[in-house]
Amino acid sequence: MTRQTDLALTALAPAIWGSTYIVTTELLPPGHPLGMAMLRALPAGLLLILLLRQMPPRRWLGRIFLLGALNFTLFWGFLFLAAYRLPGGVAATLGAVQPLFVLFLSRALLGSATPPVAILAALAGIGGVGLLVLSPEAQLDPVGIAAGLGGAASMALGMVLSRRWTPPVSALTFTAWQLAAGGLLLLPLALWLEPPLPALDRGALLGLLWLGLAGAVLTYAIWFRGLARLGPASLSVLGFVSPLSAVLLGWAIAGQTLSPQQTIGAATVLGSVWLGQWALRPAPARPAPLRAA
Repeated sequence: MTRQTDLALTALAPAIWGSTYIVTTELLPPGHPLGMAMLRALPAGLLLILLLRQMPPRRWLGRIFLLGALNFTLFWGFLFLAAYRLPGGVAATLGAVQPLFVLFLSRALLGSATPPVAILAALAGIGGVGLLVLSPEAQLDPVGIAAGLGGAASMALGMVLSRRWTPPVSALTFTAWQLAAGGLLLLPLALWLEPPLPALDRGALLGLLWLGLAGAVLTYAIWFRGLARLGPASLSVLGFVSPLSAVLLGWAIAGQTLSPQQTIGAATVLGSVWLGQWALRPAPARPAPLRAA
């Protein structure tokens, strides 16, 4: 596949993740961020392992649990907590700082170049997300803000380490291992820190099914495949597609209107994604020098 095809396929993941907020607020029971994150990760991960019949080697267990903790336990726990305690616009804007974290962590841990234009694209994306989703009456909750920033930092570090520690298995297998590990770590936290889960109605079950299968298994398999092919910096800029998708879903499903400010924000987000990919494109291969006869 060409780089453009890989980018288009990988962008499907954040586009689907954009449905997380509306599913969480409309279908899932409130007050159980850790429990909902656990039910999203653990069943999907265990089911995949049963189907694939491939367990991680013993020497990989420590890395898999650390990656599962960063990419799922901490990230999803913070994500659901921010979704419950903050307006969606504030939560999305805080999450939009993730590309900046990824750029600097990639430089520190992978030795990747950090072009100034890529930093400019990340800053423009944050501004575009702010225009897209923030409203003047947005309420700021300190716990929610800390959760939003913590989730962005956790996912950024998880992405960079996932590139550094990619095992010789398929992206789907790598996803299964991390989902199961992250869900297992969430289980005792949910049981200890939260009240018992209420009975789940049909809407909640459908919401968890969507978040587990489409929003976890499918998207993270696509995401980790793109991570191996494109690198964390290129993928991080694609994350701006998620809040754009969330706003478009609110417009299409909930009947919300798009203001001129949001239209400018959407254009800025798309422009920042293009600029970031242009700045991070691989350098063309130089032809080998001709040797004299």
